[in-house]
Amino acid sequence: MQTHAVVFEQPQRIGLRQLDVAAPGDGDVVVETIWSGISAGTEKLLFEGRMPQFPGMGYPLVPGYESVGRVVSAGSDCPGDIEGRLVFVPGARGYEDAAALFGASASRLVTASDRVIPIDEDLARDGTLLSLAATAYHALTLPGMAPPDLVIGHGIVGRLTARLIIAMGNPAPHVWEINPARRHGAAGYEVTTAEACGNRKWASVLDASGDPDILDKAIAVLARGGEITLAGFYSETMSFRFTPAFMREAHVRIAAEFRPADVHAVLDLLARGRLSLDGLITHSASPGNAGAAYRTAFGDPDCLKMILDWRELQ
Repeated sequence: MQTHAVVFEQPQRIGLRQLDVAAPGDGDVVVETIWSGISAGTEKLLFEGRMPQFPGMGYPLVPGYESVGRVVSAGSDCPGDIEGRLVFVPGARGYEDAAALFGASASRLVTASDRVIPIDEDLARDGTLLSLAATAYHALTLPGMAPPDLVIGHGIVGRLTARLIIAMGNPAPHVWEINPARRHGAAGYEVTTAEACGNRKWASVLDASGDPDILDKAIAVLARGGEITLAGFYSETMSFRFTPAFMREAHVRIAAEFRPADVHAVLDLLARGRLSLDGLITHSASPGNAGAAYRTAFGDPDCLKMILDWRELQ
């Protein structure tokens, strides 16, 4: 079997090419991709060659963990009702001549049936946002964590975090954003700056900016005994000045990648009308223009979320 896939040939070199895919097994499904999202976080690090070493790393590689497609065939060990379903695909594998980290940015995917998650047809391309929404949900539900009253960063993860805080029945957080181009689009919460908040202190701060220097900035506005949750991915060494953290008895939490249960929790909030994903996808492109699309996703502050529409190859 063959597929058209986005391939990072090496840092700064990206394109679309045809790859061979290993034959699916009895527990695998084959998915025809309809949409896939571009991550301006981890995929930017891969593109720039700054991604820390992970299992499956190496160039050339197929990126992607934000795909939505339809199951066109299923092995004998797969659930009987999976064929024909619209599914969210957080990753794929089996490329003969490219690594797969995370492997879902391709026109045809092979993956284990227990890895895909069926979604409602009405969710459509917004299903590409489930990875990021589940990442935010995971960060908000770490054991013993207090609901954040301050979110730093109003990019896609910051917006999803703020929406989820409200959807989960908590008071609306304040959100800080230093880039004026990203201060619009608030939905039930206020977007402001650190300067506008004066000397206010915060009990629970969640960073969605990915700024490796964020700890000192967050500690400076933390209430005594407060906590900071790092919900971004930080490729550089992080440090902080001890004395201010000592004076505040600061706590620091780190949120790892989402789990399937986080995706299902987000889908439940969507089904109950508590959460909306409207207005978060701002750009769309053909996979044939992948190079330009990725550069826009990584470098244009007006691009909140870029998706590839794989129907344009059909």
